[in-house]
Amino acid sequence: MDAFQIQEAWKQFKVYGDPQAREQLIRQYAHLVKLTVARVVPYPPNGMEWEDLYSYGVMGLIRAVDMFDPTRNVKFETYAIALIRGAVLEALRSEDWVPRSARDKLRQLERVWVRLEASLGRPPTDEEAAEALGVSVHDYRQLLIDYARTNTVSLEACLINGDDEENNSLLETLADAEDPYEELLEREQTQALTNAIESLGEREKQVIQLYYYEGLTFKEIGQVMSISESRVYQIHTRALARLREQLCGSVVDPDAHE
Repeated sequence: MDAFQIQEAWKQFKVYGDPQAREQLIRQYAHLVKLTVARVVPYPPNGMEWEDLYSYGVMGLIRAVDMFDPTRNVKFETYAIALIRGAVLEALRSEDWVPRSARDKLRQLERVWVRLEASLGRPPTDEEAAEALGVSVHDYRQLLIDYARTNTVSLEACLINGDDEENNSLLETLADAEDPYEELLEREQTQALTNAIESLGEREKQVIQLYYYEGLTFKEIGQVMSISESRVYQIHTRALARLREQLCGSVVDPDAHE
């Protein structure tokens, strides 16, 4: 649909309650689901398929279409992406897809990073970290993926909920906001995140910038930075650990920066 047709579809749905216009709008913006899911979850968790994640994203899109107010000075795409992202993260949290044994291994991974960096005076290589953990390099790299998934969700929870006893979800926050986009920008957590990112090492900041703001994949980031894809994973997951420590009060406190 062109711009005029989209505007007319919003009018038909919001003013007259036309279900066909609603379906047209959902189809028009369906591409946002795959784009957003790919940014939230680089790889689907064990026990989940891409289609599962897409279905949660579609629910977020449908809610965005139903709740959006075209009279507000907010782009629908901005509003929809926030609700799609929130729906996927809510699903990941509720699924609790990481087994207890894996969680124990991830906590051990954090401790190994801190200990090796302190003793070596530099970040450990994949081989050094794998040896310290007693796992193969292949298994270690899988741990990096799992760690990134877990901490993306837990970090998002800190940014959304903070210390709020009511524990509002992103969806509820957006639904209650007069201007959902401005609400997100003005939250104290946004400034806290900015400050936390500024405290990262240069390479960590670069990876965060390229991945979350420029939309590059880990493989593409490796090519830009002339390092291996697994090294990008390590820098990314270490950056998440540091951000989580500052924003969520994690026990991990790696002081050295790259």
